[in-house]
Amino acid sequence: MSTIHSNSSSDLYRKDLPYPEGAYDFVREGLGYTQMRMVADAGLGADEPRHIKGQELCLGLRDFAIERWGLLAPAVLKHFRIHRTEDFGRIVFALVNEGDLSKTAEDSLADFRGVFDLTEAFSEAALLAGIGQR
Repeated sequence: MSTIHSNSSSDLYRKDLPYPEGAYDFVREGLGYTQMRMVADAGLGADEPRHIKGQELCLGLRDFAIERWGLLAPAVLKHFRIHRTEDFGRIVFALVNEGDLSKTAEDSLADFRGVFDLTEAFSEAALLAGIGQR
C-alpha cells in the first residue's frame, strides 16, 4: 500500500490518490447526512446550512457508515482504502480542488488528522452500540 504524503491540500487530486470512486460518493453523501443531522440538532431550518469542520465531518462519516452498512462498515471502508480519518480529509480536499466542494480559509487537512482511531470506532462493541442507538 502506498501512502501519499502532501504538505498542502492544494496538491491533492483524485487521479493521484488511491481511493476508488465509491469512496468519493460515500464522502459526498456523508457530508449531506452530517449537514442534515447538524441542522436538526441545532434547530435550524433546512435553508440555513452551516459550515462543517473537518472533525465534525469525520464523526458524521463514522455515524453514516454505521447507519448505512452496520457491521460491514469496517470492510467497506477497507475496500475504499480508508484507514484513518486523514483519508477522509484527502478525499474532501480532492473534491474541493475539483470544484465539487468548498472550504473556508481556516480549513486544512490537519483538521482531519487523528480525529479517532478507525479500529476503535468500528470495533464490534462500537458498531453494536451505534446500531443499537438507531
